[in-house]
Amino acid sequence: MINGRSEYVLLDEQQVVFNAIRGILRGGYHHKQKTVVLVKGGPGTGKTIIALNLMAALSKEGYNVRHATGSRAFTGNLKKILGFRAGEQFSFFNNYVSTEYNCVDVLLCDEAHRLRPNSNHRFQKIKSDKRQVDELVFSSKVAVFLIDDLQVVRPGEVGDCELIRNAAERAGAVLKEFELDGQFRCAGSEDFIRWVDSTLGITNEELIWTPDGQFDFQVFDSPQEMSTAIRAKANGQCSARLVAGFCWPWSDPDSSGQLVEDVKLDGFSMPWNAKPDAGRLAAGIPKSNFWASDPNGINQVGCIYTAQGFEFDYVGVIFGQDLVYANGWKGNRKISQDSVVKKAPEAEFINLVKQTYRVLLTRGMKGCYVYFVDKNSEESFRSRMQRLSAT
Repeated sequence: MINGRSEYVLLDEQQVVFNAIRGILRGGYHHKQKTVVLVKGGPGTGKTIIALNLMAALSKEGYNVRHATGSRAFTGNLKKILGFRAGEQFSFFNNYVSTEYNCVDVLLCDEAHRLRPNSNHRFQKIKSDKRQVDELVFSSKVAVFLIDDLQVVRPGEVGDCELIRNAAERAGAVLKEFELDGQFRCAGSEDFIRWVDSTLGITNEELIWTPDGQFDFQVFDSPQEMSTAIRAKANGQCSARLVAGFCWPWSDPDSSGQLVEDVKLDGFSMPWNAKPDAGRLAAGIPKSNFWASDPNGINQVGCIYTAQGFEFDYVGVIFGQDLVYANGWKGNRKISQDSVVKKAPEAEFINLVKQTYRVLLTRGMKGCYVYFVDKNSEESFRSRMQRLSAT
């Protein structure tokens, strides 16, 4: 299914890393040496593309390969795209609690920043005392972790490079590391990613965004105008979605299965995407897991938990008031509707919300449109943009 599809073709640096990892995987398997491979890369560097190509190539060669993530939406869409037979090879991080030692030849752990401290859940009778990362390494002869340390968006997510390095050491595994620098999202603009990180105060760089004629970044004066622009892109055969910070309630569907228009501001209103446990939905409303791939997803606003891991040609971001600029970025937990994130200590809360907007702002391959609810936040972004009149 993967071979020959243009969206899964490896480019440049991706091909180099793919070939190097493929050689390591074969060596680790045949020399009976447990191996951990760490692949670091920011948004749009091709981590998932590499994972899927490794899965295809190694499966074809007869290896027992599994792909794992911590996201039901992400994994659900991959299963839907690749079909039932291939779908059996997709799993979740918490599926390896009681597996046997080295039961999987190669385990591809995608979106590894979403790793949890452990795999326990409230319905589990016997709790595990193992770290989730250790379960994954224990279960596989070769474990590949694909990660972006700056995409952690919930307090319970602990995945970072040091966690994986320590797990490899505890297991006595050989550790190999790779870093992807090439940018294949945001029209190949590494400068845009760096500028977002700089403007949000995630890094200490002082950068100005200069329009480059390739990536379409615009700030809109109203949510209606931005929504109209995003719909025009979707009608023009581009993939496009609206997303927002978690600043509005998220209601259950009404008795007829219709979604409630929770996202309301300045005369604009739209529903969030359906909840994962929404139950019966009216015709034409995609289930939560498929909001990103179903064309009808254009009719709902996506939250971070359904948008993370996906990319679109164009993304429209409603930048809410859970993060506002006032002589520096301040968190506003009273506005946040994320019951888990808002319980985090102040410094952690601010970092998680910053990283949430970093994820949302970097979903677009061709363009990103933004509407700021808070005008000081808008001015902070605009002050770091080169004025068109000056070009």
